Amino acid sequence: MWHSSLPRRQWLRGTCCGFGALALHDLARAAFDPAAARLPGVTSPKARRVIFLFMAGGPSQPDLFDPKEAVRRAHGTTIAPPVDPTLETVGTDKYLALAPIAPIQPRGQSGTLVSDLMPHLAGIADDICLLRGMHADNNQHAPATLQFHTGSVAEARPSMGAWIGYGLGTENETLPGFVTVHPDADVRTYGAAFLPAKFQGTKISAVGGMPIDNLADPTRRPAVQRARIDFVQELNRRLLAESQADAVMQGMIESMELAYRMQTTAPAFVDLAQESKATLDLYGVGGQETDRNARACLLARRLSEAGVRFVQVTMGGWDHHGNIRGELPKSCRQTDQPVAALVKDLKARGLLDDTLVVWSGEFGRTPWSQDLSGTAAIEKHGREHQPESFCAWMAGGGIRPGITFGETDDLGYRAIAGRVHVHDLHATILHQMGIDHTKLTWRHAGRDFRLTDVYGRVVREIIA
Repeated sequence: MWHSSLPRRQWLRGTCCGFGALALHDLARAAFDPAAARLPGVTSPKARRVIFLFMAGGPSQPDLFDPKEAVRRAHGTTIAPPVDPTLETVGTDKYLALAPIAPIQPRGQSGTLVSDLMPHLAGIADDICLLRGMHADNNQHAPATLQFHTGSVAEARPSMGAWIGYGLGTENETLPGFVTVHPDADVRTYGAAFLPAKFQGTKISAVGGMPIDNLADPTRRPAVQRARIDFVQELNRRLLAESQADAVMQGMIESMELAYRMQTTAPAFVDLAQESKATLDLYGVGGQETDRNARACLLARRLSEAGVRFVQVTMGGWDHHGNIRGELPKSCRQTDQPVAALVKDLKARGLLDDTLVVWSGEFGRTPWSQDLSGTAAIEKHGREHQPESFCAWMAGGGIRPGITFGETDDLGYRAIAGRVHVHDLHATILHQMGIDHTKLTWRHAGRDFRLTDVYGRVVREIIA
């Protein structure tokens, strides 16, 4: 199969001879040319951009979207969960059924189940597609988070945004194709790995000081800076011509050019002062609990509207091993209004139809309690990690709105219908962007790599 952005004839030349300078140069140019950046078979994408809202820590689906009557009836009593006790009891002292901490009710005309803890999301229930059969491969935060972002639990692989940038390029030459807001400490979650460096995510902060690191020019003299960049770039191109094939060097050359262009245009895109008071209030900007995530979500809308292909927003604080009754409502208050406002705002501006919004954590939580102290009353208990099943939701971008897909067993432990693996979710996201996930590849270490590795199916049941 041939690679994105390269005609078949040129791909054959690169494959037979090694990707030479010409092929790399054309690849880099294509990434900044929306008309040139096309994969074989891309004909009618449903989405032009993705906003990925990552709830780091593992939101509790038994408390938010997937209540179980058997668990509610057994609340506070010992249950026998269907797990291997030699493998899956680390950190769990008791298996006590733990009922939802707040009512979960049908919402909107669709009847989608949403907790009272998320009143704003409940108001847009008819706009989302709830996935209740999600599952992943690892029950620890770091590898599970890595898999959700890159498709791999351990290796350094290109992240989702990097793959999409490589496959489709950018729609705005003055902005990066991939931006990550408040990212995880692990740079691999927004890295490019073996793809050219220019496809890695640009880290942005929505609060405090300069939102983009090293964006300001300390000399404040554009002509001098341009001359410096031209000099360094000439040296880089000479070195590249001598080495003939260096994807990292080519990526650095293009990244320096992009950085220069960003210095004059990016400040306007990240300046929320241009927004109306009504919009700021909609997101919760200035709110004691919502401000950070409100700014991040509003920034995501502005960047997407400006042509950024992939915007990733990380919202932490969902790792509730203890006192879930006190801590989960806090996490919901911090995120519910900003997230729902993002969907409402995109819809009002006519952007939701071709913007794919994805909300998920790296895994979910168990239907039984976890008492870290071993002595606390069940009201102070939390929940353990659960990759066997969890909930995510999608909105816009050609996804069917107002449906619930997937079902778990009587305890809410394993997905038994409508199962969607992380690889399947990745394949579906790429499909909505007009990309066949089996054809988006990069040859590295002797074989073709892709976001979905050798797995993944498009979940056609949820596509409009």
